[in-house]
Amino acid sequence: MDDFLLTLVFTLDAAMRVSTPLILAAMAGLFAERSGVVDISLEGKMLASAFAAASAAVVFGSPWLGLLAGIGVSCSLAMLHGFATITHRGDQIVSGVAINILAAGLTIILGLAWFRMGGGTPSLANDERFLSITLPGVDIINHIPLIGTVYRELLSGHNILVYLAFLIVPLVWWIVFRTRFGLRLRAVGENPAAVDTAGLSVIKLRYKALLVGGILCGIAGAYISIAHNAQFTRDMTAGQGFIALAALIFGKWRPYTVLSACLLFGFLDAVAVRLQGVTLPIIGEVPVQLIEAAPYLLTVILLAGFIGKAIPPKSIGVPYVKEQ
Repeated sequence: MDDFLLTLVFTLDAAMRVSTPLILAAMAGLFAERSGVVDISLEGKMLASAFAAASAAVVFGSPWLGLLAGIGVSCSLAMLHGFATITHRGDQIVSGVAINILAAGLTIILGLAWFRMGGGTPSLANDERFLSITLPGVDIINHIPLIGTVYRELLSGHNILVYLAFLIVPLVWWIVFRTRFGLRLRAVGENPAAVDTAGLSVIKLRYKALLVGGILCGIAGAYISIAHNAQFTRDMTAGQGFIALAALIFGKWRPYTVLSACLLFGFLDAVAVRLQGVTLPIIGEVPVQLIEAAPYLLTVILLAGFIGKAIPPKSIGVPYVKEQ
């Protein structure tokens, strides 16, 4: 029983780490889509910011400068998406796909040109990345059965960006549902004409939403390369931006349910890693390919009808044209 509980705690600990970029990216998508802009460029912004963060951390020797570089690149791509879809009313899906392709290609080209390491960056030293933080009181609580183990292994020992991601969720809920900006954000996603009639700028509100999303995607990308890992490798986001979009739909565009979806996907990913090479009764050894595909299969299954009817904002994906 003790071994089972310890394994469960370790798996939940891994799930928290794996779900961190999903949470940040999903919150970024929530701002964009609540404002009426489809943002499937989450993947590209995370990838580009991961490369920028690792590159800056290598060059300047500071994870904080790496984080700022990642946020800057992500916000730039977010503004590019806004320029194409809000200012020029371009197709939002096409723009998002273009940014994803741009990020995938540009990170490899720049990586080869700058570092000549197959499209990646050199490994980061400990002072160039975010390290784990030990919470106060671990030595005292450690002697308490179960509680000490949970506090030491599950709650303590994460880096600062993990804690930031979980603190951002209630902040996002408060902004979206309890502030004037949040009310206007939701209104512009439901009825932009009414917002325009009230004398508010639909364009500015949507740009602000994309900018906030760019900041969150930048943090997510930086976490992947300079916190969860110690270098950038080509295509290292591995579809996490699309999983975050699935979690956003699964959570019906509400912060806490989106958080639950991200934790579910993170938990399944952590379980998949632990199942590799394990022989199960009757089934035998599960193929590695099936284990790696499990989170994506679950995404398809859940979105196929197990979540009930997910009603998006009414004006999502529709460019706003002001009536003359």
